[in-house]
Amino acid sequence: MPKEIVLTIKSKYFNKFKSGYPLLFKEAIVNLNDLKEEGTLLMLIDEQKRFIGKGYYGKQNKGYGWILTRKEHEEIDYEFFERKIKEAIRHRKSFFADSETNAFRILNGEGDGVGGFTVDYFDGYLLLNWYSEGIYQFKNLIVELFQNLVDYKGIYEKKRFDLKGQYIDDDDFLTGERAQFPIIVKENGVHFAVYLNDGAMVGVFLDQRNVRKSIRDYHADGKTVLNTFSYTGAFSVFAALGGAAKTTSVDLANRSFNKTVEQFSLNGVDYEAHDIRVMDVFNYFNYAVRNNLKFGMVILDPPSFARSKKHRFSVAKDYKDLIKEAISITEDNGLIIASTNFAGIDMKKFKSFVDKAFSEMGGKYKIIEEHSLPNDFKTIKEFPEGDYLKVLFISKIKG
Repeated sequence: MPKEIVLTIKSKYFNKFKSGYPLLFKEAIVNLNDLKEEGTLLMLIDEQKRFIGKGYYGKQNKGYGWILTRKEHEEIDYEFFERKIKEAIRHRKSFFADSETNAFRILNGEGDGVGGFTVDYFDGYLLLNWYSEGIYQFKNLIVELFQNLVDYKGIYEKKRFDLKGQYIDDDDFLTGERAQFPIIVKENGVHFAVYLNDGAMVGVFLDQRNVRKSIRDYHADGKTVLNTFSYTGAFSVFAALGGAAKTTSVDLANRSFNKTVEQFSLNGVDYEAHDIRVMDVFNYFNYAVRNNLKFGMVILDPPSFARSKKHRFSVAKDYKDLIKEAISITEDNGLIIASTNFAGIDMKKFKSFVDKAFSEMGGKYKIIEEHSLPNDFKTIKEFPEGDYLKVLFISKIKG
């Protein structure tokens, strides 16, 4: 295992870390210059020499590492990681037994007690996502444990820890048998094509599973649906299977057309009966207004930050106006599904965007459903940033 150093934390942060907050941050560290090599194990004490916990040094976004235990005599070793991974797998026991879903998360970083990496399961293939060089130092140990503890076909990885926080694109295959891509997975009986060897995004965002199911089972029937920032069209597929009269999928990325066609076709849906547009979402809003288009459901799931030739978007600054755009083309008694994965705002703030948008448009609304992360994306209350997903089903009331 890597060597251990003593890291001193400012005493004013003692209670914060001692009570369970797991992410180390620059402002809390006294002897920052002692941090040299990522992956170094840390013994954390405050300025009064009080024990706080043990963890490791690894730069991740604004973080400088993770606390893994608050037991002074617990070693961070093979047995420690084995306990954490076994516990994570037990937590997903129902997912492994689900015949209708075989794509889910089996370890969710700090939610499962080991911040810095996640592991997803795709019909027997594991995908390990590493978010710092620090946790990557434990790679061989972690891979060996998953080989021993999970019945798997093959293991892939994504390294997401270069200096700009971007995906490092190299050979993603680690061990086992190489997959024949795409891997066809199931989610609540619906099929998705997944590519573990094709860049940072694999084809479906697993954290939206419950949202998609609700759209299909309760809300799509008979509606015209606009799916903005549609990526591979997953929401559109579920809406179509739920009886939507027509879906329109809009995304700026050129790949979105073929990817969406593929997802429709896998599920026996005639993609030619639906509309797939490769264009700037904001330009599409203008197009819809000019042509008096109205939708029974408008789905908003933008990236936290986006930029095109003519538009810049950030959730914190621009989501309210995005909702206003949606209001203008949503039918009376229609539904707006507003979603964000931006950890920098909480649900209260997100709801305030909705309230201000409708107020400025002179409209009325009712929130009929709320969603956060599904059970396989385990979180802890001491780290609210980890519970990043916020989804609101908003009924536009005729008035």
